[in-house]
Amino acid sequence: MEYISTRGMSLPTTSAGAIRQGMAPDGGLYVPVSIPAWSGPDSLIPASYQERAAWLLAKFLADYTPGEIASSVAAAYSKEKFPATVAPVRTVTSSIHVLELWHGPTSAFKDMALQLLPHLLRYAVAKGEEGQRTLILVATSGDTGKAALEGFRDVPATEIVVFYPARGVSPMQQWQMVTQEGGNVHVVAVEGNFDDAQRGVKALFASRDFNEVLRNRGWQSSSANSINWGRLLPQLVYYFSAYTDLLAREVIKPGEAVDIVVPTGNFGNILAAFYARLMGLPVHKLVCAANANNVLVGFLRRGVYDRNRPFVKTLSPSMDILVSSNVERLLFELSCRDSKSVAAWMESLGAKGAYDASSLREELTDIFWADWAGDDETLQTISRVYREHGYLLDPHTAVAWSVYEKYVAAHGSSCPAILVSTASPFKFNRSVALALLGEEKIQGKDEFELLDLLAQHTGWSVPGPLRDLQDKTVRHKMVCSPADMGKTVLSLLD
Repeated sequence: MEYISTRGMSLPTTSAGAIRQGMAPDGGLYVPVSIPAWSGPDSLIPASYQERAAWLLAKFLADYTPGEIASSVAAAYSKEKFPATVAPVRTVTSSIHVLELWHGPTSAFKDMALQLLPHLLRYAVAKGEEGQRTLILVATSGDTGKAALEGFRDVPATEIVVFYPARGVSPMQQWQMVTQEGGNVHVVAVEGNFDDAQRGVKALFASRDFNEVLRNRGWQSSSANSINWGRLLPQLVYYFSAYTDLLAREVIKPGEAVDIVVPTGNFGNILAAFYARLMGLPVHKLVCAANANNVLVGFLRRGVYDRNRPFVKTLSPSMDILVSSNVERLLFELSCRDSKSVAAWMESLGAKGAYDASSLREELTDIFWADWAGDDETLQTISRVYREHGYLLDPHTAVAWSVYEKYVAAHGSSCPAILVSTASPFKFNRSVALALLGEEKIQGKDEFELLDLLAQHTGWSVPGPLRDLQDKTVRHKMVCSPADMGKTVLSLLD
């Protein structure tokens, strides 16, 4: 299977080429030339998560051998990395089934893809130019950074540089990144928000001068963000796996449609559900849940994308994003793969901060439903769900729960819902403790005291990767402006 650019100005490449490059040379995102169909769940019901992953990857990675796929999957989803079930589905109410994606080494859903991507990339590099080294560039709003650092830690012939917004991630997210060990990892705070960091990384990928300097030094740049198809592809797996688990438990019947509810920032996680739907997974609605940075709500309702609005720092920082990169792939698919229109929309976004794709409004509203929840609603939802169901939500998952309730109130959907939980509640301990205990009881307590307090109050166990952070040393203190990101990368390679 070949891969093509959403902007239509780059030559097709193989799956290994798409993973190796990350972004297409024309600035577009790689997509498969065709979408394979799902023939049904029969073979997946008795299969392990690893077997389900290998089944799906084989459909998209034609130039990888079965052995390469199997070894990559086995290494990514080992008992060492995921001591419990890889992606369990917890039935919390009769209609809400929570897909927990935070049982990996960094307690966030990004582990599901970023434990696998380094293995896929290693094989991709081996299929390319001999002797080339790989530079991984990452912009993170919180969770991607740590997951990428952990996934690429000490991978041979690889360096990884993660940029995160200074004062734009949670204290626990920052602590996870700045204490990261490994001989090939670098973490840099950017003076600005996530969009500044993401824009800077994209500019480096698009810069001929920067990439020529890298090539002269024997490096090729690639991405661990979801602009890389190798990062997005593993996320399709857990939607098929969750549906199959519900079938195995007889919660749903074969062919019965489900709603999928996703807290959304950069649009990669919900886009994976969209591609699963294209393959034939029975999905009634994709419910997009945003926080106060609700640019996606207007887009999915009207087809007009406009980032010209104040940037809001919220209790769900991984969703504090105004430019959602993966919308470009959605535009490509819904416009019948009209690359000229996609290129024009993206040019308008860069020049004006907005574009009008209202010609796709009917397609968007047929597939998606979108709304948002503010910080007060988020805290109230965490408190109420724990009080009524004994289930603990992190702020991002609470946004999804709140928006799902609005969706049901508006449409009365009777479909079972798979609600995606993207992070351990302990990763956002201050917000969760505030919701459950109030300001007075958490005042003056540091991050690790809050972990203990939350565990004592709920009886839930603190994930080992978070508990052990207290004894780690801060290793990364570099800060740069968005304009200096390229110089910073080159200095780190030196």
